[in-house]
Amino acid sequence: MIGLPGPRLRDADVDLFRETRAGGLILYRRNFESPEQLRTLLRGLESALGRRLLVATDHEGGRIVMLGGGTTIFPDNLAVGTAGEEAFAARQGLFEARELRRLGVDLNLGPVLDVLTEAYSPNIGIRSYGKDPALVARYAVARIRGMQRGGLAACPKHFPGKGHSPLDAHLRLPRIDSSWEEMEAIHLPPFREAIAAGVDCVMTSHPVYPKLDPAGVPATFSRVIVEDYLRGRLAFGGVIVSDDLEMGAVAESCPIGEAAVRAVRAGHDLLLVCHTEPAQRRAAEALVEAYRSAALPTDELEAAADRVRRLREARSERFEGGEPRPEPEGAPLAMAMATRAVTVVRPGPPGFTRALNGRVAVIFPRFSDLAPRITIESALCDEPAYLARAFGLAGISPAVSLVGIEPSPDEIAAAATAAAGADATVLFLFDGHLYASNRALLDAVHSRARTLAVVLLRDPYDASLLAPGVLGITAFGFRRVQLDAVISRLVH
Repeated sequence: MIGLPGPRLRDADVDLFRETRAGGLILYRRNFESPEQLRTLLRGLESALGRRLLVATDHEGGRIVMLGGGTTIFPDNLAVGTAGEEAFAARQGLFEARELRRLGVDLNLGPVLDVLTEAYSPNIGIRSYGKDPALVARYAVARIRGMQRGGLAACPKHFPGKGHSPLDAHLRLPRIDSSWEEMEAIHLPPFREAIAAGVDCVMTSHPVYPKLDPAGVPATFSRVIVEDYLRGRLAFGGVIVSDDLEMGAVAESCPIGEAAVRAVRAGHDLLLVCHTEPAQRRAAEALVEAYRSAALPTDELEAAADRVRRLREARSERFEGGEPRPEPEGAPLAMAMATRAVTVVRPGPPGFTRALNGRVAVIFPRFSDLAPRITIESALCDEPAYLARAFGLAGISPAVSLVGIEPSPDEIAAAATAAAGADATVLFLFDGHLYASNRALLDAVHSRARTLAVVLLRDPYDASLLAPGVLGITAFGFRRVQLDAVISRLVH
């Protein structure tokens, strides 16, 4: 399964699919401009090839959404888990299935089944439903069953669980020192429940688990973890999908061609090579070479190809359910989730609400800077207008200071000055624990603000950075519905 570089079909794209014989297409933000454009892309590619592809996308909800039109933008999974209503997840699965099938998607690469622990996890965070394995399992299975009802295949991830990974596998190769006993108690139960619910696919993870496989290889290359445990002990009969083989964790281990062969030897049916044509071509060439030289068993290759073929052919139509559009009940459901998820992580001073009667400073990141790379809702791309509306509902006209996602020294100084001149300051903080510039922003604003509330926009780890007397609040994400909910809680 490979990705394409842009939103328009080129002759080179058709040639790439013909020559690699890739069985699937993964869609990213770079491939999407509008529902109509996407449907044209899919029709054109399949028509030129004369065959049906398996079309997939990462539609986790929250910050991981690739197709931002014709769909409901739901809160992040941690918000859904915090909201406390399993039926919300089931309805989300049903609604997103209908929406994605109208756009031509067969397979959703989600939900995330990773369980959070007390250990810091830089890449999972709000993508997880929480720290309780039973809760993660219930919400994930409810959502998977909703997707199944709507005709969409699901691919939960990242087996055998990496909610406690100390590194981001997109960038580096993590090592997780959990034993089988720990994995069985905490990280594997959600996958067991998903398999029992009849899920079509499971995606594996890249970290090294030395206590699970003494060979010390990434899980992607571990036959002990993939074939012996997932296929054998858990009796999973569906499609086993690798995570992207172009990630930094794999690049640290071996070249892409070798990675493709080793992933298949471990037991994978479908390999993701998502971003660059040279890597995609080399992976395909290496698989053909391994087949011709009998380096990979023919019977296992044929069984893998058959599993992928059956998944691809399970849906006869490319588009189902009419013209692309969000489900009418999707937005109210998303708002219900977000409202119930709002959590005060640090109590503030008793006079904060009264301070909002005076001069109010709002310090907010320029999400529009991210829009070329990730899905950012159009309302948030005009940050001053959005904030005027959201705070205006409570009769507040804030003085807005916009800062970069990684603010500059001048922006930090200007924000601190704005806070000094206000009776109440609201700082929307984007991962101060990851970005030194955002930590500096927090410190500078805190040193000058009379009364301060901090909205944690991504993972809640920033709560540990807040000084006593600073109000800390989060909706576990930065989608519009989550920002609406957290602002409403702050000002009422």
